[in-house]
Amino acid sequence: MFWDYFVAFIFGVVEGITEWLPVSSTGHMIILNEFLKLNVSPEFYDLYLVVIQLGAIMAVVVIFWKEIWPFGIKNNEHPFSKTGIGRYVMKDKIILWLKIALACVPAAIIGVLFDDWLDEHLYNYFVVAIALIVFGVAFIVVEYLMKNRNPVIKTVGQLNWGHALAIGLFQLLAAIFPGASRSGSTIVGSIAIGIKREAAAKFTFFLAIPVMFGASLLKIIKYDGGVTAHEVGLLLVGMITAFFVSLLIIKQLMAFIKKHTFSCFGWYRIGLGILVLILGACGIIGGVAPV
Repeated sequence: MFWDYFVAFIFGVVEGITEWLPVSSTGHMIILNEFLKLNVSPEFYDLYLVVIQLGAIMAVVVIFWKEIWPFGIKNNEHPFSKTGIGRYVMKDKIILWLKIALACVPAAIIGVLFDDWLDEHLYNYFVVAIALIVFGVAFIVVEYLMKNRNPVIKTVGQLNWGHALAIGLFQLLAAIFPGASRSGSTIVGSIAIGIKREAAAKFTFFLAIPVMFGASLLKIIKYDGGVTAHEVGLLLVGMITAFFVSLLIIKQLMAFIKKHTFSCFGWYRIGLGILVLILGACGIIGGVAPV
């Protein structure tokens, strides 16, 4: 039993790190699962990988609470905003959430309609490896092309509806191709259309809130089996660990990208993709390459 909780802890650490770095949490989980296995059913394992993301996403809510919470309490700076309960609505944050909702639409449609089909046909080491490599190359190329150009959009508040929809379409790539990385596809796409790295990363984090909550809810609804007390404990360990690790990683990443590009993540993705291909071809990791 102790070993299961230790493995759940390790999975939480990996989730907390790879969910926010644009390196594909899926690719890392595939490799990790071959060396550290939870003593649970395959159905619960699939549920576990998605639900522990709730811990990671709560870190975003905590860190950026003041930037995303649309309600405030009246003070001297807002003398005319008082409502019947002494609160006011911040219009800019409501608009931000509407843009986030718009960006979620493409992935939400595909997720609801084709979630099972995508899991069955595209969730294998070959697709993950190719997505890792392709998006790794994309990071390097985009950063090279944009290195001498000043970004047009420097803050999240400057994003318009078109930008939000475009980012949503970039996110759709990650919804279709495991290994593309949700944060990776949205960040590289955002940089390509002239959005500053910090704004791209921050909007990606905000976008993760409804996306990951929705994905977890969908998996929970589709899960047919019961959950034992032991399995609940594993979920809690994974979520809590992912939460605290995410707090550290998000803050460090935001500081890192103020002085560095994402090219290093591109090279890392390429190396990881090659490793996944080799391990898969040798039969060390599961999944069958399409014929």
